[in-house]
Amino acid sequence: MPTTTPSEGLHRLTATAAAAAIAAGELTSEALARALLDRIAARDPALKAWSFVDRDAVLRTARELDRSPSKGPLHGVPIGIKDMIDTADMPTQHNSPIYVAHQPSLDAACVETLRAAGALIIGKTETLEFAAAGRYAPTGNPHDLSRSPGGSSSGSAAAVADFQVPLALGTQTGGSTIRPASFCGAFALKPTWGAVSREGAKFYSVTFDTIGWYARSVEDLDLLAEVYGIVDDAPPRTGPLAGRRIGYCLPFPDATSADSREAVLAAVRHMRAEGAEVVEIALPSVFATLNDVHRVILFSEGRSAFLNLYRAHFGALHEDFRHRTENRDGFSRADLVRAYDTAASCRVAFEEIASSFDAILAPSAPGVAPPGRWHGDPGQNQIWTLLHAPVVNVPGFFGANGLPVGVSLTGPRFFDRQVLAVAAALASSLPETVREPA
Repeated sequence: MPTTTPSEGLHRLTATAAAAAIAAGELTSEALARALLDRIAARDPALKAWSFVDRDAVLRTARELDRSPSKGPLHGVPIGIKDMIDTADMPTQHNSPIYVAHQPSLDAACVETLRAAGALIIGKTETLEFAAAGRYAPTGNPHDLSRSPGGSSSGSAAAVADFQVPLALGTQTGGSTIRPASFCGAFALKPTWGAVSREGAKFYSVTFDTIGWYARSVEDLDLLAEVYGIVDDAPPRTGPLAGRRIGYCLPFPDATSADSREAVLAAVRHMRAEGAEVVEIALPSVFATLNDVHRVILFSEGRSAFLNLYRAHFGALHEDFRHRTENRDGFSRADLVRAYDTAASCRVAFEEIASSFDAILAPSAPGVAPPGRWHGDPGQNQIWTLLHAPVVNVPGFFGANGLPVGVSLTGPRFFDRQVLAVAAALASSLPETVREPA
């Protein structure tokens, strides 16, 4: 008989394991949902990862899924949704006073795709305001509540790392998926720009905004990649690290702490010990300017993204968004065109470098999670976001104080599954990756 009542340890199941158990009739969606809801009730008053959870509605939907034929590979598997992605049955509030209790009429495209695959939407996770600037999320880091979980996908990273949900959607415009994963000790994928529809999620930068997700294994990241139809032109090379060729770099060494630098070098040593060829690469000098280029594009596109709120809700709009809409940095249209052209040429240059490697290794964050609720410096991530590259955070490394610090694996555009395959090889060879908070 399938499990129908909460069981100790169900919250630890990965999405892949949960999906298999539900499909085999060994577990019900309701039992899994109850276990996760119980953990949320016990831990989230302190962690504050969720902006909205309706326990009764979740259990009702779980029972409906248990009675229905399988809809797809996520049938009955719970997932959290960042609270700037629209959901037809839950409010989308953007952590903004302008959108308190706002109820969209339609699901975002990425949410509708999840439901079509059978996923159980368990709630909405906290975010930096509009996933852009302004008000910080109230969320703490599950490994140290006095520290930041990172942002803007603060609640999604923290909820997955705290074993409150096996999967959660986030977004990345600078470093908003990968950096929180590093701070919280979760796996995460920021796929190639444009690989997942952004329809129904708040826009900040049309050039950078990307739907991403969190999990507790690479297999779970890969599961959602399959659901979203992300495929490479050629099948990825699976298997161990031995015989692979990996490049590594520290794009901004002066902004990389000892903890983060040591995580990258520890990964280099480990991969070499596992039989991989690991080569340090030098990025072209123009790449040192890409954080500045990113800012020109981001703030210029933010002028139009927040103009409607500036005109209609000026009094309630945070000063950060007034800054962007008023173009206080004084970026000209010529500046924007030059930035677009630099970004485009650097994408070509990076792919020429990356094409001779299975993946490129780099820092995921400047260091461990900082104190407070500041979302953290995106400088280590913006380069890959600007290049539209797929990026996977691999946890399993720790700073001198024992807090998580991840490493990034990246590669050319639309080589997502290849980068995931290298991440799987690295993760499977590490002695520990995901550490449950106390």
